[in-house]
Amino acid sequence: MKRIGIIGVGEIGRAVVVGLCDGADKSPEVFLSPRGARTAAELSERYEGVQVCADNQEVVDRSEAVIIAVRPPDRYEALAGLSVDDDKIVVNVMAGVGNDDLRQILATDALLVRAIPLPAVRERRSITVTYPSHPAVNSLFEHLGGVLPVADEAAFNVFSALTGTLTTHYSYLATLTSWAIGHGIASDEADSYVRSLFQGVGRGLSDEARSLHQLAADHETPNGINERIRTTWFTPANSEALNQALDDLLSDLK
Repeated sequence: MKRIGIIGVGEIGRAVVVGLCDGADKSPEVFLSPRGARTAAELSERYEGVQVCADNQEVVDRSEAVIIAVRPPDRYEALAGLSVDDDKIVVNVMAGVGNDDLRQILATDALLVRAIPLPAVRERRSITVTYPSHPAVNSLFEHLGGVLPVADEAAFNVFSALTGTLTTHYSYLATLTSWAIGHGIASDEADSYVRSLFQGVGRGLSDEARSLHQLAADHETPNGINERIRTTWFTPANSEALNQALDDLLSDLK
């Protein structure tokens, strides 16, 4: 695709633009909505092929594919009155908003594809789940780190629920840092060490020859300190509570 529009230039919209344009020998033209004006203006100044449009209709009119990245509660206001020709491709990245809902808002027969791009697409290092599979959309996200087309919306919702755990992970790390500070460690030292510790864990995930269960076992000594924290804090009850929270989220996503 040579002309891509983005309506809603928040964290994900920005990440897609950076991933498409940063360091690229040849990037598509990108047309941004005026929503998120400061970010849109910064991106248009940074990249030659990025332009801010007067309104959302201009974004649609100038693009082959339009990525809808507004916050779900804002979708009715942001998309009201848009005219989307049937030959366009609309990529829906709004969490929890199904294509039937979006089609009703847009009143179009255009192809709608759901996708779950994550902030790491800015570094072209994140796999994006899509449904239904479409070659042009798959090619777009393959360039941004990889694509995982799924067979049905039920599977798509499972992957969507998994993304709901991201900020919990950050809060877990923040809690570790706060604990160390409470025991007299300087805040900058605690922050630096926790980041370094888990960046190393993240690099270990690239070893796909070992399952996640195997990676955990290989980092744990019998009766050692890792086993102690895992068995006393991440108990079967905590595991079940996490499963239940994910089940409840999945139920709401359906």
